[in-house]
Amino acid sequence: MEAPTLVLLPFLVLVVLILSTGKSVCVGKHIAPKTFPVIGCLISFYKNRNRLLDWYTELLTESPSGTVIIKRLAARRTVVTANPSNVEYILKTNFDNYPKGKPFTEILGDFLGDGIFNVDGNLWLKQRRLATHDFTPKSLREYVAVLRKEVQDELLSFLDAAAKDSQPFDLQELLRRFTFNIVCIVFLGIDGCSLDPSFPVSEFDRAFHTAAAVSAGRGSAPLSFVWKLKRLVGFGSERDLRNAVQKVHSCVNEIIREKKINNTTNSKSDFLSRLIVAGESDEAVRDMVISVVMAGRDTTSAVTTRLFSIISCHKTTERELVNEIRSVKDITSWGGFDYESLKKLSLLKACLSEVMRLYPPVPWDSKHALTDDRLPDGTGVRAGDRITYFPYGMGRMEVLWGKDWDEFKPDRWFDESYDHKTRVLKKVNPFEFPVFQAGPRVCLGEEMAYMQMKYVVASMLDRFHIEPIGTDKPVFVPMLTAHMAGGMQVRVRRRDGSR
Repeated sequence: MEAPTLVLLPFLVLVVLILSTGKSVCVGKHIAPKTFPVIGCLISFYKNRNRLLDWYTELLTESPSGTVIIKRLAARRTVVTANPSNVEYILKTNFDNYPKGKPFTEILGDFLGDGIFNVDGNLWLKQRRLATHDFTPKSLREYVAVLRKEVQDELLSFLDAAAKDSQPFDLQELLRRFTFNIVCIVFLGIDGCSLDPSFPVSEFDRAFHTAAAVSAGRGSAPLSFVWKLKRLVGFGSERDLRNAVQKVHSCVNEIIREKKINNTTNSKSDFLSRLIVAGESDEAVRDMVISVVMAGRDTTSAVTTRLFSIISCHKTTERELVNEIRSVKDITSWGGFDYESLKKLSLLKACLSEVMRLYPPVPWDSKHALTDDRLPDGTGVRAGDRITYFPYGMGRMEVLWGKDWDEFKPDRWFDESYDHKTRVLKKVNPFEFPVFQAGPRVCLGEEMAYMQMKYVVASMLDRFHIEPIGTDKPVFVPMLTAHMAGGMQVRVRRRDGSR
């Protein structure tokens, strides 16, 4: 063999490896994608970069332990799990060993700063205590009153006009704007935007969307040093992120300034006012406001949109929902919904839970191990490892949901002993269904989210048929919060017997 050939041999071997497709392999109780020296599973990761949710789910389905170990070039060793015992251990039992961690907070730091979703320890605990006031039963009753007004005056008025004109519109965008407005009113004490999806969004809204999209892209990038280099030189998507964050900061700072000038803080009537009265710095207030807007802007609107998409193909369920909604309205003195009557919509809650099982608004979440450890399924964890629990994949595990996991079946959320007249919802193990997290960091807004979704869906179904346009299956897009790619074009028409 000639010398030049010998010199090229290592490179030829590398080329062969790179061109190799490879399949996942079983290592003990775990599954790992085909992994090579130095580059790890970078090839498989890159090939599946546009379908990471389904790729991880496929690997987890093959894994006897429900856990996958991912090693790739220029990335931390990642343990991805759909095992409820592991999830409970990470989120509760050994909570202190699994904070968000600096690698996670670095990804979102430019956008979320030191907001509640991007911090650990005392700073997180302090913000959580400040936010608790907004989720008491008294606050939730007041929240329902705001929902009632906005649904009647804005949402149903828009839908009435759309039904008369038979004009198509993007339902996801309509509901996203509605939830954004609710966040603005309840938490910031300011007016929102027009609900009409044909109207352009505000600069703030547009910048917020860009910042969220680019930040999410950092987390799923095949090579993390690429986005870091782009940030260093101010190039491409990182330049867009920088400009978007500047605009978001500018808008939020203006909201804070006007709140102070208008002397509205004495009433403490909204979350922003309470933050200012508490003496928080403008930067701290700004970061908390951004986190609150992110939490309420896309999550519930994505779930309710998907529900309308699904029940358009399940007419029996739709009829049962309308019957339940109208029966609950009939027992109230004024024919509407309040805090107590919303709790009676058990089938609707089951439908919403079933949607979130299949399409969780936050499909995955990661922590980082502080010290070496071992998970309940035997997986060894090293200090610095990224530990990802995976609600999207968990909703697709046969061991958790049965062979019919891929079917939309609201009945799976009811106690098996129920009859159709007295449906009783099961108690859900939050570590099998961690769409609102669980343990000390469980989402404070879980009940508020269900109430909002129930009120919106019930009000719409009671009065309107929602008719999707087109037959293409909507694509699930995981960003910081997931949504349907391209929205959902619909027409609406009045339902018989609507009031």
